[in-house]
Amino acid sequence: MSDLAIFNVNPAAVVVKAESPLAMSRVTVQTVGSAKEAGVVVREHAFLGHLVLRGNAADAAFCGGVEQVLGLPLPQGMGLLSMDTERGVSIQWMSPDEWLVIVPAGREHETEMRLRTALTGHFAVMIVSGGQTVLELSGRAVREVLMKSMAYDVHPSQFPVGKGVSTTFAKASAIVRRVGEERWELVIRRSFADYLYRWVLDASEEFGVFVASR
Repeated sequence: MSDLAIFNVNPAAVVVKAESPLAMSRVTVQTVGSAKEAGVVVREHAFLGHLVLRGNAADAAFCGGVEQVLGLPLPQGMGLLSMDTERGVSIQWMSPDEWLVIVPAGREHETEMRLRTALTGHFAVMIVSGGQTVLELSGRAVREVLMKSMAYDVHPSQFPVGKGVSTTFAKASAIVRRVGEERWELVIRRSFADYLYRWVLDASEEFGVFVASR
């Protein structure tokens, strides 16, 4: 660990103001006046802590160390998502040896250091917060918007709460997660953020869309 170049990407003494990937995006569709009127509510969860974790899922010590630090079991199958909504912590299976960890804003450096202390052997952990953001979509018409935007089957029988997949979304890529009965999240790359945000708003306009404060 002493040979690694580790630094805090979110220090207490902020010199440069951080901007979300959607800082310059503008709403260009007709919106409704409140979330109660809307078929779709769109909200960005900016500045969350995103980490990529890699390791051996067959190693009991690795799995135990992750659970000790994050307080959640390590998902070990395609589409599985472990969540603690009260603490704002989640772990999503991305491949047989890779997981996406999301923690509250400003907690990524602490989480990385705790993982590096708890884990041994071959593993990797990297902060990728600056390259991603999260769009939350909620409301009665969200599934219709998703069906217009992606080929993956989002019927409740195939996409229950607690499932997440990486897929093609509006000709780009996104991680789609169902985190509630009528609440979904899109984890999107910074380079696609403005395009996908505008796509979601346009696809939601016919159902009545409300943009919640970020």
